[in-house]
Amino acid sequence: MNAMSGAALALLLVLTACSGNNNNNNNNTTPSESPSETSAHGKSFENWGSYGYTLANNRHVPFKEITADNVKDLGVIWSADLKTLDPDVKNGNQSYPVVIDGVIYITTAGNQVFALDALTGNTIWHWKPSAEQAAGFSKAGIIANRGVAVGEGKVFMLAVDNSLVSLDQKTGKLVKMTKLSDYIDGVTIENGYYETTAPQYYKGNIYIGSSGSDNGIRGFVAAFKASDLTPAWDSPFWTVPPKGQDWLANSKFQGGGAVWNPVAIDEETDMMYFATGNPAPDFYGANRPGDNPNTDSVVAVNALTGKLIWAKQEVSHDMWDYDAAASPMIINATVKGAKKKLVVQGGKSGLWFAWDAATGDPIWNGIPFAKIDKKEVTPEGTISYPGVLGGENYAPESYDPATNYVLIPGIEEPSLYKSAKSEAEAGTPDFPGAAAFGTTYEAVPNVKGYGTVTAINVDTGKQAYQIKTTDQQRGGLTSTDSGIAFFGELDGKINALDIKAGKVIWTFQTSGDNVQAAPSIFTVDNKEYIAFTTGGTKPKVHVFGLGGDKTQGQAGKAETGGGHSAQ
Repeated sequence: MNAMSGAALALLLVLTACSGNNNNNNNNTTPSESPSETSAHGKSFENWGSYGYTLANNRHVPFKEITADNVKDLGVIWSADLKTLDPDVKNGNQSYPVVIDGVIYITTAGNQVFALDALTGNTIWHWKPSAEQAAGFSKAGIIANRGVAVGEGKVFMLAVDNSLVSLDQKTGKLVKMTKLSDYIDGVTIENGYYETTAPQYYKGNIYIGSSGSDNGIRGFVAAFKASDLTPAWDSPFWTVPPKGQDWLANSKFQGGGAVWNPVAIDEETDMMYFATGNPAPDFYGANRPGDNPNTDSVVAVNALTGKLIWAKQEVSHDMWDYDAAASPMIINATVKGAKKKLVVQGGKSGLWFAWDAATGDPIWNGIPFAKIDKKEVTPEGTISYPGVLGGENYAPESYDPATNYVLIPGIEEPSLYKSAKSEAEAGTPDFPGAAAFGTTYEAVPNVKGYGTVTAINVDTGKQAYQIKTTDQQRGGLTSTDSGIAFFGELDGKINALDIKAGKVIWTFQTSGDNVQAAPSIFTVDNKEYIAFTTGGTKPKVHVFGLGGDKTQGQAGKAETGGGHSAQ
């Protein structure tokens, strides 16, 4: 990777996973492309109901059919090439499937939505934005999407152009589309805002954040009524002060702090937790003095009112782009010998945190899971670990209650950071919005990054083990009650990890590549299935089950993208 100027970074923003070698195999057959009016197959269902399985986001299912003994019998039940279903589907895929009553809901880069029969892959319905709307997405420089929320008989998605979309769950017909800027002043692509996150549904509301910290936007979380897409709170929760106030008194930029991954909600207390991004400008801090509160933080608010309960910062006065990127998890775990409800999160900083869910009191305050060698950023350039990708990027963790382990997907790679010499130099006007990157960062020559999966024992706060993967961990993990965790890799491989032993016990090469989302696991008629999405130039959906086709594909080409191509 060469030095990344503003122009080079802009190119990287176009796609997060745009290239790859794909092949046609028996497991690459696309099911029926014609929408059917019938419901999905099956009579009984155990669902994957939201982005993180439950609103707690712990990505752990109570299923036991697939075990360490029979995982070798997994194979492809069906695989669908999304570009065959619609040639307008864009490259790359970061969709986290939602599976309800035998229907898989998948989004694509470019904001198409598919409802697919979970047992056959046949299309039940398909929605896509108008050509006119889709043409405007390129202004954001990124067209990724991470999935939907489902509630009240509707499917909800956030579009790149800061639209909130409501579709009929049975037919896929548009119910309503609302521009966020109609209710939240200035939330437009032109001002640096864009949407890639999956929304969350809870108690009649749709909860959203937004991307754009690197463009100098003002971060927020907001709630909209699922019934009519009007605001459910008196105002958004703003993560940073308005430009010109408090620590932004002398800055020409807004302060960043975007919330670019889904919130977690405690259904027992109505408390909502979310993680925030870097302050802006990224690599120039002279005119944003102090800690820059609520950036690189986990924040707790009341989900029904949006009022602040507590906030904890992971990195103060960030100069390294160390977002708290991944969604927090709410877990009931044994910690220091006692049962306790915690909120946990690993940051791009390479540090993992656990707080008391009610009070925010620190339980484990920064446990390293990556190499940490952080140096002051200078105009001449300094090398720091982690680099701009993290640590833990947006890929989610999972929690296994049997071992009391949190499993963290990691990236091990440094960056050469170069700060701007002035606020004027910090601006990059060829980018959307304020475009507050600072100046440049570069790959470190002759250093190849790789990935890790780290198991943290929540009771002791110590690493139980760490395994290494060839490429960066950009998808995340999902675990089951049979003691297995599943995760993918950027060359299209998927793996089963024996959680207690810390060993990969099964690997399967899909016909896709660039796994940049964790799998969803569900059952139909008491049979367990695993749904993965893959990206690359042929974005696909793959559903695995015992007794499926064991024909494997050829390794795809890992496309890691740039440090700012993930949001």
